[in-house]
Amino acid sequence: MAIRDAYTIGIDYGSNSVRCVVVKVRDGHECGTAVFNYPSGTAGVLTDRKNPHVARQSPADFLLGLEVAVKGALKDAAKVKGFSVNQVAGIGVDTTGSTPLPVDAMLQPLACQKKFAKNLNAQAWMWKDHSSVAEAEAITALAAKMRPHYLAKCGGTYSSEWFFSKIWHCLKTDPEVFAAAHSWIEIADFIPAVLAGVTSIKELKIGVCAAGHKAMFNADWGGYPDAAFLGKLHPELGKLRTRLCATAHSSNELAGRLCPAWAKKLGLPAGIAIAVGAFDAHLGAVGAGVAPGRMVKIIGTSTCDCLVAPAGKPVPDIPGVCGIVKGSVLPGCFAIEAGQSAVGDIFNWFVTNVCAGDAALHARLTAEASALPAGASGLLALDWHNGNRTILVDARLTGAVLGMTLHTTRAELYRAFIEATAFGARRILDRIEEYGVKVREVVACGGIAEKNPLFMQIYADVLGRPMTLSRSAQTCALGSAIMAAVAAGLYPTATAAQKAMCGFKDTIYKPAKASQKTYNELYALYRELHDGFGVKGAKVDYFPVMKQLLEISRRAKT
Repeated sequence: MAIRDAYTIGIDYGSNSVRCVVVKVRDGHECGTAVFNYPSGTAGVLTDRKNPHVARQSPADFLLGLEVAVKGALKDAAKVKGFSVNQVAGIGVDTTGSTPLPVDAMLQPLACQKKFAKNLNAQAWMWKDHSSVAEAEAITALAAKMRPHYLAKCGGTYSSEWFFSKIWHCLKTDPEVFAAAHSWIEIADFIPAVLAGVTSIKELKIGVCAAGHKAMFNADWGGYPDAAFLGKLHPELGKLRTRLCATAHSSNELAGRLCPAWAKKLGLPAGIAIAVGAFDAHLGAVGAGVAPGRMVKIIGTSTCDCLVAPAGKPVPDIPGVCGIVKGSVLPGCFAIEAGQSAVGDIFNWFVTNVCAGDAALHARLTAEASALPAGASGLLALDWHNGNRTILVDARLTGAVLGMTLHTTRAELYRAFIEATAFGARRILDRIEEYGVKVREVVACGGIAEKNPLFMQIYADVLGRPMTLSRSAQTCALGSAIMAAVAAGLYPTATAAQKAMCGFKDTIYKPAKASQKTYNELYALYRELHDGFGVKGAKVDYFPVMKQLLEISRRAKT
């Protein structure tokens, strides 16, 4: 099929919905879109009133969403003159993660069995499930003693958001589910397997993205952590090692081809390419044009930061990042992942839970906060309402606000929370640059970046770099479609596909010198709070902080 006539499909599984786009391979034009909101739980999230750290999702929602979203996007694309489903050459998939799912020997979800249908532990364990903090700490401690090289590639600390922490927690709290599971599969690997009709671990092709960043997979030490290490955690984890895949692949490779059953369901030709799956942020970086020196920030309920560096030169181990993995974003490049556990969630919490407001209040507070000069509020906040993902990797940290007085307003607090997330983002960027990986520019994507100029300007001022917007509002799905085009053989490399299919908006947010100067002062204070509350043994004197905030506020108002 010629590039000029071809289309690919990108499917993006987010925290609350699945989105699908039909993309013209020649230029990246998005011809059809559809969104399916997960019906289960609260906005698709299954929770436990007894344990606020639990966050699960229904695989039945994922499968229903797959069918509804793809059909909807194809129906939308049919409005484009000349489009035909016979021109669709491939499908790419991205998902949240780490979101492991217990499956039987045929790779069917346990949650789809009547016996386990209402059991939360048989569902997909969502990325923001933090119920396995103790297990993550134990994995970190054992790896530090027994296999320190495992930790070196994932920032020095294993997280409760990741693969083995969650599986071990299931083993300890619900051994019946663990015993019934033949294996555990990331949703990023499960959906391509479903589309390709794969029904055994031996046939399954997993992505190096999920395995490398969240499960300590590395070809240099034979794939996943060895059975002796896992068995030291628990003998059953050692046995599980034999039921995990031995190799992992980049998303430009084939996971398989669309099986007849799903071709019939979706109304697509059987046999088209299915690309190996990856995480949403990683393929979002591809869709946003990630390249050496260009960081991509995928901004939503949380954020994920992605950078790449040519594989010809080794990247040093960087404490606190979420992994340094070859081929997880762009083939032939090392990928560095970092991020924040809550960004949009903090703003929504404040408006909804604290202020009892809605979208209209978001808009009002944004307008009022926009009228405030940098530093005028006298406030300084920590962005740890859902723990710290990078660089402290500590789910037990919590949010804080310093500097409130009897005159503090809602708008001032709202702005302080935006600033706090920006300071957290700068701390991540600084850590990465401390280890020799330079960042010239930042590309942002996601709903907040699209809709909130105040957010983008504050970030430009705090980071001290221009902030650009990706052209696409669906960068994750676009990145999936780009990899589908490569897997289908329409482009020789992901970089070539990016050049044709990616773009940027004209608006560029540049640092304002006066605000940048003020934020440098505030950031220095943020660093003191960050290290004082987040780093064990840090010696910090908090006595002058409140007084310095008052002085910065006084100067900002004059």
